[in-house]
Amino acid sequence: MRWTVHGERVLYDSEWIRLGLADVEPPGSERFDYHVVRSTADAAGSVVHDPERGILLLWRHRFIPDEWGWEIPAGRVEPGEALDVAAAREALEETGWRPGAMRHLVTYRPIAGLSDQRFALFLAEGATHVGEPVDVTEAERVEWLPVADVRAEIDAGRITDGLSLTALLWVLSHGLV
Repeated sequence: MRWTVHGERVLYDSEWIRLGLADVEPPGSERFDYHVVRSTADAAGSVVHDPERGILLLWRHRFIPDEWGWEIPAGRVEPGEALDVAAAREALEETGWRPGAMRHLVTYRPIAGLSDQRFALFLAEGATHVGEPVDVTEAERVEWLPVADVRAEIDAGRITDGLSLTALLWVLSHGLV
């Protein structure tokens, strides 16, 4: 059953995110205020796989949870940019490797009950090294990990980023790598 939205007011707004307070009424229930997170752009990421090298990952620190971990290359989709083009661009910018042909895996909402953000995930078969990453502050290092090592890193809790974990578990569970 569909909720009625009577309105929404903005509590915070930036070029990256908007926090709102929605006046909602579930069917057969009282109206109440509900916090919503509005994204200003979709995100796209890719599992870059090479049968000889493995999977291309970034080792990086995330200051909010104060954790180190492996992530796939991913980032913001620019206005008017196709999702697969954004995923390929982010891979090149963050790793210095130009990914091969992009295959769409899945598009999903990471927290559908709180946010309207959408993530699009792709599989790239192979990549060509073209130089250093555009932004060297993105990751401490960029490495190709053998598929078995990626599984071990997941098991060890060193891949906890939701977008990366979803993408990697998708390709592993579907036998794509």
